[in-house]
Amino acid sequence: MLNLSQNGFSVWVTSSTELALTPTCVALGKFDGVHRGHQRVIQPILPDVTASSHAYSTVVTFNPHPQEFFTGLARTWLTPLDEKIFQLRSLGVEQLVLLPFDKELSALTPEQFVEKILIQQLQAKRISVGQDFCFGSNRSGTAKDLQIIAAKFDIPVTIVPLETCASSEKTDNSDASDSNRQTRISTSLIRQVLQNGDIRQANKLLGRPYTLIGHVIRGQQLGRTIGFPTANLQLPKDKFLPSFGVYAVHVFTLSETLNTPEDSYLGVMNIGNRPTVNGTYQSVEIHLFDWSGDLYGKKLAVQLEQFLRPEKKFSSLEALKQQIQQDCIAARAFLAG
Repeated sequence: MLNLSQNGFSVWVTSSTELALTPTCVALGKFDGVHRGHQRVIQPILPDVTASSHAYSTVVTFNPHPQEFFTGLARTWLTPLDEKIFQLRSLGVEQLVLLPFDKELSALTPEQFVEKILIQQLQAKRISVGQDFCFGSNRSGTAKDLQIIAAKFDIPVTIVPLETCASSEKTDNSDASDSNRQTRISTSLIRQVLQNGDIRQANKLLGRPYTLIGHVIRGQQLGRTIGFPTANLQLPKDKFLPSFGVYAVHVFTLSETLNTPEDSYLGVMNIGNRPTVNGTYQSVEIHLFDWSGDLYGKKLAVQLEQFLRPEKKFSSLEALKQQIQQDCIAARAFLAG
């Protein structure tokens, strides 16, 4: 269990429905990324200051991810737990319930899931789901089924239409109508866009900059030798990384106790294996503009604003230095805009 507060507002996080704050207004789903579509699902359950009685705004999701449970394969996340809490708190969510997804839970029929989990244990007063939400054994229950079952208990269910955005600009092989085509916003689409290095499109789908949160650790300090000291960021092992390369970034130091933003900086970041120095492992390194000091042990939130170039191997450290200088000029120009 975690209790993270920001300006007097906290998110209660629990894996036990017995320890959940009740009664609740529930948003159901996986919510990896907390993207624009997820935000629309969450909106109907946020605290209503005009309500005569209070129910805790609660996001209910599953741990592990059902796909992990059935395949036995670990997956990476757009928003690992710490980040998911960070984003949910910014929306005004009061509670996150991580239902342990196991054999028992996966065997519940849709009716059993609603009655046992949502009604008896969470005392749900209102429920919100996306149009494509499925639940219960073999994913046999639909959003409409949830609405019908919950109605027997006089619990209203909001079914939120899928959030879409205009497709990317047309290519040489597409016709003019392609640019007006609407695409469903989904976690898998955002992952694909990030893998392609299109950070601006990913940020548009998310409704905010894609963010990396981690602690600064000691590296080989090679950046210092060419005049560009870097902070090496240690990320959660299950964090999804975008395309290798150099990015213009906005960086915040975070309070360790409250996980809230403190100071902010601009800079460039490299994600990759550092081939110019024969790197043998993946690293995330950030160079902050107009800054000097000690960041070791600090917790940083790094917002990716623009993809500048792919990672490449240079013929010498001098050639690398010249390229980093150009990267910094390009990043400053973009971030100033």
